Amino acid sequence: MTVSVAGATSSGVKVWLWRIGFVAACLLQLYGVYSPSQAGPDVGLPLADKIAHLFLFGSVAFLGLKAAVPARWLLLALVGNALISELVQHFALSQRSGDPFDSLADLLGVAVGAWLATRSKAPSRGP
Repeated sequence: MTVSVAGATSSGVKVWLWRIGFVAACLLQLYGVYSPSQAGPDVGLPLADKIAHLFLFGSVAFLGLKAAVPARWLLLALVGNALISELVQHFALSQRSGDPFDSLADLLGVAVGAWLATRSKAPSRGP
């Protein structure tokens, strides 16, 4: 049995695209939670901050799993970062304040991102 070179190349490109997206999402997340001042404009919408936290952590979880980062280590690191980042904001960043509800939004984002990644791996069902 032989494998098509075009298929292997296409698969390799997909893996690298997932990895590039994962690294970009990690950098954006780290900037968002550890910048000395609030990262991004205050849009004035209720819960916009919580939605941003959910999206940042969810995208890292989703892209990390799609890039084949081991789930155990990825999800453990994200949960740790969700909890530690708010403590760092509260105690070490004078222009920021830690918010336990941000941690909850982070954890929900991790769960949603992981669920979406595992759901998208499931084989599609025919009609």
